[in-house]
Amino acid sequence: MKKIVLAATLCAAALFATTSASAQAYGDAGCGLGSMIFGDQPGVVQILAATTNGTFGNQTFGITTGTSNCGGLSGDVASVENYIVTNRHAVATDAARGGGDAIESLTVLAGCADAGLVGSTLQSHFEFIFPDAGVSDSSVSTSIIEILQHEETLACTFGA
Repeated sequence: MKKIVLAATLCAAALFATTSASAQAYGDAGCGLGSMIFGDQPGVVQILAATTNGTFGNQTFGITTGTSNCGGLSGDVASVENYIVTNRHAVATDAARGGGDAIESLTVLAGCADAGLVGSTLQSHFEFIFPDAGVSDSSVSTSIIEILQHEETLACTFGA
């Protein structure tokens, strides 16, 4: 197992060193180290990309800093929607507790002023966002974006 992790790390480092500064395309797994290794290839490869992102824990950092094939510090509504769908479990966990890394990244990506306020607002609207376990990704992202856009105290700009 150590050999596999070491090989993946070395491949990722080599790929990172040779990747240009401009953002490359990524698939369903979103940006991060996985997208740098596997690109936007469709299908099962995106599971490997998502696993790589999760194993190295770099996607949230990449979104926040604009590195690892992730966009800049704030994005448009489509970027925010993609982030929510890609990181649904982490966003749900953080929304339930009122804060965390996923909420902090969401705050930066949506151009909101205060991660603590975003966290507490999403926590107070948790039942609206996640009415049941079977709620669709689309419904979750639509609900969160609606809250971010309409709660004036959050002052979210969505890259404006």
